[in-house]
Amino acid sequence: MEKRKLGNAGLEVSALGLGCMRMSFGDAPIGDKQEMIGFLHKAVERGVTFFDTAEVYGPFTNEELVGEALEPYKGKVVIATKFGFKHDGDKGPLPGFGLDSRPEQIRRVAEASLKRLRVDVIDLFYQHRPDPNVPIEEVAGTVKELIQEGKVKHFGLSESDADTIRRAHAVQSVTALQSEYSIWWTPIEDNGVLAACEELGIGLVPYSPLGRGYLTGKIDKNQTFADNDIRSRNPRFTPEAIDANQTVVDLLGRIGADKGATPAQIALAWLLAQKPWIVPIPGSRKLERLDENNGAVNIKLSAKDLQDIADAMSQITVIGNRY
Repeated sequence: MEKRKLGNAGLEVSALGLGCMRMSFGDAPIGDKQEMIGFLHKAVERGVTFFDTAEVYGPFTNEELVGEALEPYKGKVVIATKFGFKHDGDKGPLPGFGLDSRPEQIRRVAEASLKRLRVDVIDLFYQHRPDPNVPIEEVAGTVKELIQEGKVKHFGLSESDADTIRRAHAVQSVTALQSEYSIWWTPIEDNGVLAACEELGIGLVPYSPLGRGYLTGKIDKNQTFADNDIRSRNPRFTPEAIDANQTVVDLLGRIGADKGATPAQIALAWLLAQKPWIVPIPGSRKLERLDENNGAVNIKLSAKDLQDIADAMSQITVIGNRY
């Protein structure tokens, strides 16, 4: 798989990463842990070198899974994890996942994540969500200390606004911003976030690049979701919203038909075409989906293709909030 660099920091990763959350959190987890370990090994064999997890996924179980699976590839892959939620010691994040980015909390998470991931240094350490009770300068300063101590390599933010990004970057260079971004969710194009990333040399890591599965074209209004599937509570996955938003999938399908590609591949190719420092992290749990997603790297959308998509999307009103 081709590689990309996340901004100016020199962090090189596969052009598509792998979001690992759904392997043990936010959905019905796979019962056989060894199946997921084997899947992660196959991902590495296919050229994926960028893996995304977080302490809060599980909690703990996702980091433990990723750590065990990727231990044989230590030094050959990049693992990103996150801090920023309230905690009750070893019992994990408190119900409701309240925010907590106090320096002592950041340090506690770093030490625990190092052990669960079975690594000597955390490759990329994101603040999971901005904490209004802790100045971002204090957060960035704490991560800077962890970098100086050799416990973290790169600092990242998630779902931060442009002002927060600039303030953090002034204290400790931000390597990557993780934010929801896809063909049907584009606010960062207009609110200054994408522009700030470009100006400061910060890579962008879009999560939910396939709209939590909707942009694959494999979900229709008759789809039902288990109670432990986060989509069961998502306004964009009501039968009415699924039906109303079908025009987006139809558009991807039409373009895909001309390219010999699936809607999912077009959605990912669209993201890859936006900027050379964008690295989406679609979540997969099945080998056929992983291979389908990875195929998007070989699809090149022309300037006309991108303009046609922009023109078509400007005529479509997406129904339902993202949360």
